[in-house]
Amino acid sequence: VVHTAGVLDDALVEGLSAERMDTVLAPKADAAWYLHELTAERPLSLFVLFSSLAGVLGNAGQGNYAAANAFLDALAAHRRRLGLAGVSVAWGLWDTESGMTGGLSGADVARLARAGIAPLGVEQGLELFDAAVSSPDPLVVAARWDMAGLRARAEAGDLSVMLRGLVRTPRRTTNSGGVAELMMRLAALTRDEALRLLTERVRGHVAAVLAHGSPDKVSVDRAFNQLGFDSLTAVELRNRLNADTGLRLPPTLVFDHPTISSLAEFLFSTLAPAPPSPEETLRGALERVGSMLTGAKDDGEAIRSKLVAVLQSGLARFGAAPDGTGRPDTMVDKIDSASDEEIFALIDNEL
Repeated sequence: VVHTAGVLDDALVEGLSAERMDTVLAPKADAAWYLHELTAERPLSLFVLFSSLAGVLGNAGQGNYAAANAFLDALAAHRRRLGLAGVSVAWGLWDTESGMTGGLSGADVARLARAGIAPLGVEQGLELFDAAVSSPDPLVVAARWDMAGLRARAEAGDLSVMLRGLVRTPRRTTNSGGVAELMMRLAALTRDEALRLLTERVRGHVAAVLAHGSPDKVSVDRAFNQLGFDSLTAVELRNRLNADTGLRLPPTLVFDHPTISSLAEFLFSTLAPAPPSPEETLRGALERVGSMLTGAKDDGEAIRSKLVAVLQSGLARFGAAPDGTGRPDTMVDKIDSASDEEIFALIDNEL
């Protein structure tokens, strides 16, 4: 018995329904269980279940498909415990068009390569099948790996623990330095300059996700769904922007902000630092002046006298001047009769 049936109905978890679960589970789990029951009393030499890497490693947007294949893996182990023939082959990507892979676009294949999965040729697949059916283990992974993709995921700290033995895993580091650099650059730019910077960064990520050779081919005002985005590529773009900006962006990001331009506007409003308030600006200036005075030596008193004059002028300008009613300016009177220490204490109290 060789069970090869399978149907895809991809969606993010929030988009899965009972019907979508049934569509994928029926040909996989239900059919495999029926074959198990119908042949349990027969002396089979082979009971082979065609499973998928999705059941072993998971795959974005394929929660139902991953569950269906994990059931096949468990069924093979169950049969082995009963003393029956059984092996589940968790296939990677085949380099042949089938009912399940025929709908893969160039962007889909590129995305799988970035995930570390390379396509299997027919001869390679047949050799792995022969090895799998003679394996002492109930579950065999039959896949070809894209080593560049695996190394890139390892460097980003995104490689599954089950694959870390395939490549050298560097010490994981955070992108805090890159995020801090981005924030510093945004703080030093005008609004228009910052938007241009963020637009180009988003555009570059979109081009990579869609497997375009150059960001120049990507329109910044065309809707993401018109560019070819689906739920899987939307999640990948969100993940790339999370790593680039240090934010925790929602999976619905490209639907809430449907163009590169609108997404850049959203990132700017989230990342760009708000201008300091007048109070924060004045307090910061006074703190810096205070630290400078602490280090002053011989000419400290002369500097303090000059500062007092500046502060007196500032207080008069911002509310301490006569109000035109003929009443004396009590704040100015206090300053005129106060010592330097009393003036600084007065300023601290007012702030």
